[in-house]
Amino acid sequence: MHIDRGCCSHLTYCTNIHPANSWAKVFANLERYVPVLKQRLAPDDSFGLGLRLSGEESRELLQSNHLRRFQDFLCEHQLYVFTLNGFPYGAFHQKLVKEAVHQPDWRDEERIAYTLRLIEILATLLPSGCEGSISTSPLSYKAWVNPYDPVLWEQFTSSIVRIAQALILLKQERGVIIHLDIEPEPGGLLEKSEEVVRFYRDWLLEKGAHMLSEQFVLTREEARSCLLEHIRICFDTCHVAVAYEEPATVLDRFAQAGIKVGKIQLSSALKVIFPPVGMPRSALACALEPFAESTYLHQVVQRNHDGTFLYYSDLPLALPYIQNAQIAEWRIHFHVPIFIDRFPAFQSTQDTIIETLHLLRQRDFCHHLEIETYTWGVLPADLQYDLSHSIIREYRWVLSGL
Repeated sequence: MHIDRGCCSHLTYCTNIHPANSWAKVFANLERYVPVLKQRLAPDDSFGLGLRLSGEESRELLQSNHLRRFQDFLCEHQLYVFTLNGFPYGAFHQKLVKEAVHQPDWRDEERIAYTLRLIEILATLLPSGCEGSISTSPLSYKAWVNPYDPVLWEQFTSSIVRIAQALILLKQERGVIIHLDIEPEPGGLLEKSEEVVRFYRDWLLEKGAHMLSEQFVLTREEARSCLLEHIRICFDTCHVAVAYEEPATVLDRFAQAGIKVGKIQLSSALKVIFPPVGMPRSALACALEPFAESTYLHQVVQRNHDGTFLYYSDLPLALPYIQNAQIAEWRIHFHVPIFIDRFPAFQSTQDTIIETLHLLRQRDFCHHLEIETYTWGVLPADLQYDLSHSIIREYRWVLSGL
């Protein structure tokens, strides 16, 4: 939906919350949920969608008359698509996902081909005069690669530049502006804002600008400008909080490097403040057990009393150490409903969303907002509310903050 409350923005929710394994199922979910949501939230206005398509679903949508039929559906119900989630490539529900969410990474030709299909789809669906955004993976999963290997970084840079080339041509030939938004992720190769800036500074705006300038006969500065326009960042508030980063600090760091935020994903993590040393933690462990589910990775970043940090790649690996007296706080990568700020035994990182929305009102640094609580199906039973009602509550909570 289009909103104008001090900053002109588009607000949506990501349809990755609806389980699907084919375009037919994706479309069925949209037909079931979206017209009802629009009627409740924007009965007299157009209503934006944040579409998530797997690799196979993106192929299917481009076949036969599926895209034309989808356009007719959007027109009939006064809907529009302005952003795509191009991070998870494969199935995303009702199966083991874990680190496979990063497959294929940006070394793989299929990641490039998939992203080019998404560009073709979004370029067709975008309303006239509206920018499009496609979020994508943080290049790879950190545990899979040697981050000190320059050959690796050159390969990632080359892949991203190929997407930039396609986006530049799209703007030149059709007047359509789309940006690819890299999403820093716990455990991802790009995880913290310093790593993002380092990739831009040392690779994308140096080696990448050289590649692009040769392809389009641009000066180096012109090439850098094109890369900064078309390769942006997806600012996920859950991921920022899990990294113990402050939104203002991250945004300042990006601004100093010329890096733009193309999309904000509004999501909350779990925050556990540990009781004083000597107090029992068994009740806390029991309360966290239901969140140690087997579908997704739920990374834990531990802050110790001495100010140091410890990383666990998944919550089940952290729970055996919950009695450690050094622990001051855990932040857990588990997307919980954004309208909840505290639970009986712990809190959420809702305050990071509130601070981000405050900064958005002040700085107007991004025009695409996407609610991304995708875990409804794996939340503990006492948090599994009616889905449509929950989505509406999330929208209304965000709108009250804008």
